[in-house]
Order: sequence, then structure tokens, then C-alpha cells
Amino acid sequence: MKLALWLVLWALAACGRVGVPLPPERVAPAPVGDLTGAVVDRGIELSWTIPTRRADNVRLRDLALLHVFRTDDDGTGDPKPALATDGRIAGYAEIAAIRAGDPAPAVIAGEKLTFVDTTATSTGRRYSYVVLAEDARRHVSAPSARLTVTRITPPAAPTAVRATPGDREVRLSWDAAPRLVDGTTASDRFVYQILRAPGPDAPSDVITQTAPGATSFVDRGVENDRPHVYGVRALRSTRGATARSEISERVTGMAVDTTPPAPPTELVAIPSAGTVRLAWMGSADADVSRYIVYRGRDDGPFERVGSTAAPGTTFTDRDVPAGRWRYAVTAQDTSSRANESRRSAEAVVVVP
Repeated sequence: MKLALWLVLWALAACGRVGVPLPPERVAPAPVGDLTGAVVDRGIELSWTIPTRRADNVRLRDLALLHVFRTDDDGTGDPKPALATDGRIAGYAEIAAIRAGDPAPAVIAGEKLTFVDTTATSTGRRYSYVVLAEDARRHVSAPSARLTVTRITPPAAPTAVRATPGDREVRLSWDAAPRLVDGTTASDRFVYQILRAPGPDAPSDVITQTAPGATSFVDRGVENDRPHVYGVRALRSTRGATARSEISERVTGMAVDTTPPAPPTELVAIPSAGTVRLAWMGSADADVSRYIVYRGRDDGPFERVGSTAAPGTTFTDRDVPAGRWRYAVTAQDTSSRANESRRSAEAVVVVP
């Protein structure tokens, strides 16, 4: 009937009376293309990218609802096929109709929507999901690809996460998750996901996934003196399903510059009565903040007598007692640790 009506309208358009309408399947929202799921303690967590286009690739501006359909079985044989009929999936029950403008209890972060099916809690049960998108004019998309997840018991969260600073890196370590959330001892060698956020209130992103059994990771290439918040969660995979722990207690880690700058060179000291004027070639490093000047007796220890801000490379030491003195200069960088270089070669003077 719909096809016949569309053909009549097309014929009228040929006479110049109306524009050519598109068939309904062309103006419906594009189907969800990346439905994924993982077992979590609360149920099964589903995630997908929210459609932003129609089937004909025109911008979708009036997305209204996202329908989640589910069926479950004991895992025997093939899962039930997902056949769409009048905006529903035959043989599946609708478990959620998520409003695009008010998605709770689902959560939207960027282009991704996450929904937890809190009723999928029977261990060993197989759950199959399909999502349909509907616009404000009640055009319904084709079904997403069917997602099938077998409920397995998730692991407990890792504990004792530690963050050790390094130069442009943070070294993380943690204690392996010792058991599953039901209290049974874990015999699996879990994979771990590392999550990082730029601050305590910012969302976390997964930055890597370890090899099975690994309990450490080095986050390299991070900016020095900028804190990041880290968390770790365990992944258990068996029977074709993946179960995910809660995220561990979060820790803050910050890479720090631990490399001192190169020392100054070509130190020259010119004495006069009670005064010694010093000059030197600056450090080759660009992150020098100050130069520190040291003075010592012939056989005595060096003592700091002053400093000058970079890029200055001169200093006048006043009220110097008469006698033989040694001088040296170091470079100090701009890092939070204020790394100090080795001392320059010494300059020896005799003050009259």
C-alpha cells in the first residue's frame, strides 16, 4: 500500500503538481552501526554512537527516541533473528525507550550513548539486543546489527593503584583483582584497562589495555608538571563474553622533569679590592630559569653566594675578603623540581 501511494505521488510530480517524495526508508534515521556490550556488576552495559544522519545521508535534526529490544535464552542453538516489523523487533521485548533530549538513566558523553540493562543478571543466560532509532515524525530506522552477550561473573576491581612520577612519564602499578564479584577465587589472568582524565571531575578515557596478567603500565609522552587522574579496571573474557570490573580507586599522577640542564661554560672571574666580577657562557638548554653562583676557599667547601635570572650571564660578588677564592656556577631549570646542573669548571682568583 505504501509503495503504491508513493508511485501515485511520483506520477503527480511528473505533471508538475508536487515534488517527488522520498520513500519512507530513505528519510528514516540511519541505523545504529556500532552497538557493543559488556557484562558489568549491575547488568549488561550497552553502548553505541547516536545517529546523526538519515538513511539518505541528510542531516538528522529531530532524533526523538532510541528503542532497545531484547530477548534471552539458555544459549542453546542460534540466537533469535532480529526482524523489524512496524517499528518493533519480532519476538523481542522493548526494555527501554530512551529520549534523545532526556536520556536518563542512559548517559550521553560526546557522540556515545551508554545504557545499562540492570535486569540482565542471570549468570549463564544469553541476552540478544537490537536498537532502533525514531525521529519526531515517527520514521523508524532499520535495526542495528544484533548484539549477543552471555552473562558471566565480572571480576572485582583492582586495588592499591600507585602512580610514580618520571620525566614525561607516569609509572602505574596495582594489585591484581584477586576474586570475582561473587566472592569466588579468580583463576583467570585478567586484562586491565587504564583510564586517564585531565582532572578529578573530568570524564575518563581508556588509553590502553594491558597483556593478560600485567599489573603495571608506563604512560609515556605526557606533559611534565600537569596532573592526570588514573584508574584501572579488570576485564574477564570467557564463553565469547567480556565482563568488566568497576574502576579502581583513582589516583593522581604527574610527570616531572628530572633531567638537569647542561652546566654553564667558560667561567671568567676578575678580582678587584673586595669585589669579584664573574661572566660565563649560558647553558645550552632552553629551560634555564636562573644561574647559581658558588664561592669557596682554596680547600674549603663551596657556599652559595648569589644568583642571577636567565638569560643573564654575569654576577658581581661584593664584600669579598682578601685571599684566594674559587668560583663555580650552576644552571637551574624551570621545572617544579628546580633541577640544578653540575657545577661549571672552577675559576680561581686572588682578592687583594
